[in-house]
Amino acid sequence: MRIALIAPPFIAVPPKDYGGTELFIAQLAEGLQKTGVNVVVYANGESTVNVECRWTYEHSQWPIRGQDDAVLKDMDHTSWAVQDAARTCNVIHMQTAQGLTCSRFVSVPVVYTIHHPHQAKLSEFYARYPEVHYVAISEFQRNQESMPRIRTILHGIDLSQYRLCEQKQQYLSFIGRIAPIKGTHLAIAVAKRAGIPLKIAGDIQPMHREYFEAKIKPHIDGKFIEYIGLADLEAKNELLGNSMAMLFPIKWDEPFGLVMVEAMACGTPVVSLPGGSVPEIVRDGISGYVCHSVSKMAKRVKNIQISPRALRQYVEENFSLERMVAQYASLYEEAPCQVDSRKTA
Repeated sequence: MRIALIAPPFIAVPPKDYGGTELFIAQLAEGLQKTGVNVVVYANGESTVNVECRWTYEHSQWPIRGQDDAVLKDMDHTSWAVQDAARTCNVIHMQTAQGLTCSRFVSVPVVYTIHHPHQAKLSEFYARYPEVHYVAISEFQRNQESMPRIRTILHGIDLSQYRLCEQKQQYLSFIGRIAPIKGTHLAIAVAKRAGIPLKIAGDIQPMHREYFEAKIKPHIDGKFIEYIGLADLEAKNELLGNSMAMLFPIKWDEPFGLVMVEAMACGTPVVSLPGGSVPEIVRDGISGYVCHSVSKMAKRVKNIQISPRALRQYVEENFSLERMVAQYASLYEEAPCQVDSRKTA
């Protein structure tokens, strides 16, 4: 069996720092390859994923500076990838909605992972493609959709890339886009109320530059509140592993939140506000704490009693790469059979 994984063309696979979808694609591709599945990834020319990789755009383009240009570039890249993959692949696995329009022109079954929160207009669009096999990345996300072919496959990570750290330092961590919905300003408020230093890592996109300048930068002093910029894998291990807790004060319905699992893999509990998938990933008192206000988060971080080793085991049992790979492999096996059954019906 040969599987095509089509990534957006803007960020390398795997990403150098920012890029949750691209990290997912890289780990899925290499995990499938290890089980004997033939994989080709369509990404950009800066990608270093350890499987066959094809590209038509050589360089990354992040952050995106014009949404209209990005849509056109993604359509150009994806339509080329679909046309190419249809010649040799048994299943085409897409990650962006624009690409679904190309499914009309190929007989190869299509899998689509939903990486974004629920949007009514997109759900209406998905309904026009009932033959596609949709994958929700949390039960919360799945319950908001009504496509006939949809299942939940939780993300998994390659635990060999994350170091368990049992000796913690006296600081809190935040990793994510510096954006209002991610609650960076709330993380600062938690740290100040708790009296515990905070280290922030994340991408400042042009659309959120004003937010950073107004709500985040005035608090950064390089000591109590520190901004360290983007974090690659090594920096994530260092930042997350040594911190006593990772703050996740989101203000939106998070579809999954891969960084939560990355923190847990390093033996660091997550202290979060509720939203979207959070209660599925953060089991209170086991992998972290779900709080309902900034003040409760501040109280909680001063009294954390979760074993780093138990946290690591929790990830092994619930968010392993092997589990995710096996579930996608099962879907890939089913999809061509369902296409064949429709042809003979």
